[in-house]
Amino acid sequence: MEADRYSRLVSWLKILFPLIALVLLSTLFLLSRAIDPEATIPFADTEVQERLRDQQVTGPFYSGTTDDGDLISFSAEKLTTPRGQTGTNEAEDLRAVLDLQSGAQIVMDAARAKVDAGADQAELIGNVRINTSTGYSIQSERMTSNLTTLDIASPGPVEANSPAGEITAGAMTITNRQDSAGSQMLFTKGVKLIYTPQSMKE
Repeated sequence: MEADRYSRLVSWLKILFPLIALVLLSTLFLLSRAIDPEATIPFADTEVQERLRDQQVTGPFYSGTTDDGDLISFSAEKLTTPRGQTGTNEAEDLRAVLDLQSGAQIVMDAARAKVDAGADQAELIGNVRINTSTGYSIQSERMTSNLTTLDIASPGPVEANSPAGEITAGAMTITNRQDSAGSQMLFTKGVKLIYTPQSMKE
């Protein structure tokens, strides 16, 4: 009897083991088909959607002429159009160069800028620096600039190095109005000048 039971058990196991192996293989096959190969990179579709929503241009450059005949050019590291807004752009590492008819040159640098073509305005934000060929170096945290005329303003405090010495002021404007004799730089609101004679600089 004992031998018969053993023989039956062996016979059943011979049938059962292959069936178990078949079930396991079928399960692995079904699981492998359930995996979507594109699901292994879920960020891909999100990245595409972000770029479509926030249009992005690398290394943009623009040049033109102001209403007064001055040459102006803008370049940046990156330009984006947030949320698909038309007419409004945000720039990183902006540089603007103005070549005036008088022969002077003004170079503006800023960490960021918001450009509104409809309003004809650019707002420069973060470590804004202006260098002129006439010897002025000006720094502020925020400035605004017109896109078609020479009309630059710093509504907040500025620090400047000039041929006459160091200047601090609460505000500053640079204009080139047709009714004025060339471009003008005006410091206002608590202006302080530390005069340095030319002989001491040399």
